[in-house]
Amino acid sequence: MEPFRLHLLPMASSYRGELSPACSQCQEGRKMVLFVTGICRFRCFYCPVSPTRNQKDLVFANERPVLTDEDVLAEARAIGAAGTGITGGDPLGVVDRVEHYVHLLKREFGAEHNIHLYTHEPNLEKLRRLADAGLDEFRLHIPHYLWGPLASSGGAYREVLERARSWGIRRGVEIPVLPEKEAELRRLLKALEAIGVDFVNLNELEFSETNEEAMHERGYRLDPRNGWGVEGSRSVAERLVQELHLSLPLHYCSSRFKDGVQLKQRLLRRAERTAPGFAERLKDGTVLLGIVEATRAQDLGRWSREVARRVRVAPGGYRLDPTRRRVELAPKTLRRVARRLPWPAFEVEEYPTADALEVEREPLNAAARSKAELAIVTS
Repeated sequence: MEPFRLHLLPMASSYRGELSPACSQCQEGRKMVLFVTGICRFRCFYCPVSPTRNQKDLVFANERPVLTDEDVLAEARAIGAAGTGITGGDPLGVVDRVEHYVHLLKREFGAEHNIHLYTHEPNLEKLRRLADAGLDEFRLHIPHYLWGPLASSGGAYREVLERARSWGIRRGVEIPVLPEKEAELRRLLKALEAIGVDFVNLNELEFSETNEEAMHERGYRLDPRNGWGVEGSRSVAERLVQELHLSLPLHYCSSRFKDGVQLKQRLLRRAERTAPGFAERLKDGTVLLGIVEATRAQDLGRWSREVARRVRVAPGGYRLDPTRRRVELAPKTLRRVARRLPWPAFEVEEYPTADALEVEREPLNAAARSKAELAIVTS
């Protein structure tokens, strides 16, 4: 068989063979991440899940906390999602919940809405049940201590990958690249080639707030070239993709690619659909807003109309955010009048996500500078 051609992607990522349809959607920002639980019995030392979610039974659609089905559907619409990636924790630990969401998404967005799932658990019964519900693809995370030929202890993973061939579902493996386990990883890839899996994704091993201590204890260090990536992980992955001419698609995804391409594209799509017309959309996916903040004593409705009158903006040129007790408007408009306002006025850069994570803020008047100074003193 003629070897697959090597394809280079931004941020040092690369692949041979065809990318999974789910990966193609992800790099285009068209994949919603549905985090269905933080509970996982495997407890890998390198798990990057944040402390706010790790081992907590919570559900998030991208950054949006999920309390109802409509939260999931609204977030999918907010990014124009063509598909959904189900992750955790381990989703198979809440298989009833996962089955419900597969039915919900397929019913709402149609059979073409691509749904993939990432799991540690080699459970034939659960995966077959989800395949029957409409799941398009699963990705097995094979624990690092089982890398090799998938014999004896790894037999359960081999059985799932072999028997799922007849289900009409894509079967993949997705694992981080531990640099000291290159030899075991090479043997694993040969075993997966013999099984005939549809693809293998190699992720750069990376530091996070959750795993930092455990990673340092094991001697891992940051790669100065690669953000939060582990030194040596990228080099091993690149050797494998470039040197191993396998008859299965092999994809290396760097930690910087996840932020610099996947997340950026999703933010751009969400900003296009959800940011107000007066916001300035920036090239990295964030948005720039002018904001005026209310005091606790003010009646928000009456106060917001007074702000609009003083700034001289029509109803469509501003909006009230009652949760954060602020009026939002075009930053250029606010800059022209901010010094004359008695309330704190800022220019803020934030993510166009459900949690509206703030990146930076600049005080525009004396009231804002006083508030910022007070916050520093009391913090």
